[in-house]
Amino acid sequence: MEDFEVLLEKSAAAHGHLCPGQAVGVRMAMLGCRLIGLNEPTSNEQIKKLIVYVEMDRCSADAVANVTGVKLGRRSLKYMDYGIMAATFLNLETGKAFRIISTEESRDLAEAYAPEIMDKQARQLEAYKRMPDSVLFRVQQVEIPILEEDLPGPTRFKATCSSCGQVVRDRREVIKDGRLLCKPCADDAYFNRAHEITWPDMNRVPKKNLTQSRIDDY
Repeated sequence: MEDFEVLLEKSAAAHGHLCPGQAVGVRMAMLGCRLIGLNEPTSNEQIKKLIVYVEMDRCSADAVANVTGVKLGRRSLKYMDYGIMAATFLNLETGKAFRIISTEESRDLAEAYAPEIMDKQARQLEAYKRMPDSVLFRVQQVEIPILEEDLPGPTRFKATCSSCGQVVRDRREVIKDGRLLCKPCADDAYFNRAHEITWPDMNRVPKKNLTQSRIDDY
């Protein structure tokens, strides 16, 4: 794995700015990978062994993803909406998993570790670079009963909603009153009042091919 400062610079560039959460996330990822025995998590060999669960959609989550190479689209990044600055690192090959939690005490100790810096955010950033892992984090060894439908790889399970006909993947369907439904039809959606619309350029394609040109001529 690359040096901390190199990883922090790359993570900040990908995230869009450098902040204390980036330092915490980079260190969290480095520790997590070390604990589960992966020293090059972004390599083709090791990325297949890794799943990371992040518990907050904040700056540190971007840092964790950037350092480890995990992605939602590859199903190696799992988002658990707990509101906790924590992440769990799972080695699929060994089954070992460790949950790393950022301590609230570390925020209070920033002045002790970087007393020469007056600006609060800059002080926190520098302090998080200097603190020992044992001050910055608590670590729990955990067991993760991961289901087959949550594993990376091709889609293994598909079902069709009996109400709207939508295909539902990875066993996310709901059985309600004896019917197989997608979550929106089962009234378990993050949106409401949905209705189909048309829009002015709805037939636009990024690149018009020969077949499309012939269709447009009719």
